[in-house]
Amino acid sequence: MNKYFIWVSFLPSNVVNNIATLGKIGHFGRIPGTNGSAVGLLLYTAFFYPLSFSAFLILEALLIYLAIAFCDEAEKRMMKHDPKVIILDEFIAVPICFVGLRQYFASGSMWLFMILGFFIFRFFDVLKPLGISKLQNLPGGLGVVVDDLAAAAATCIVLHIICLLIYYN
Repeated sequence: MNKYFIWVSFLPSNVVNNIATLGKIGHFGRIPGTNGSAVGLLLYTAFFYPLSFSAFLILEALLIYLAIAFCDEAEKRMMKHDPKVIILDEFIAVPICFVGLRQYFASGSMWLFMILGFFIFRFFDVLKPLGISKLQNLPGGLGVVVDDLAAAAATCIVLHIICLLIYYN
């Protein structure tokens, strides 16, 4: 067990598992990762959109730390590697898709970009191209979370390219 996450081991299983699965959301339907991604859009809209860049980074770093800790412990308690019901990773990764795009949202296209970002993120998260699949092999919660962070970063890059093509051509 990683010494930085030992505190999670003292929490009851129902708390750990409910946080990692976002309660019942991770158990709903056949594609729970999509559910986590959709709720991640709400997370971005409600909490991240109004933040300054530095506050965005601080909040995201905190959520990444917590997600790695909870996903690591939930994996152990469920006795499965990266079970589908753990969706905290998608949830906290989605805001990264939209880093640096707020200026384009002001044009009135925010929800168009968010829906596009959602589908691009799901593409990268499901298919795991560009070596993203190898990140899943990292141990414990790190492997659960980092592949989604990479998928979100790839999504952010694609969205920036789209914005450059639309707004500067």
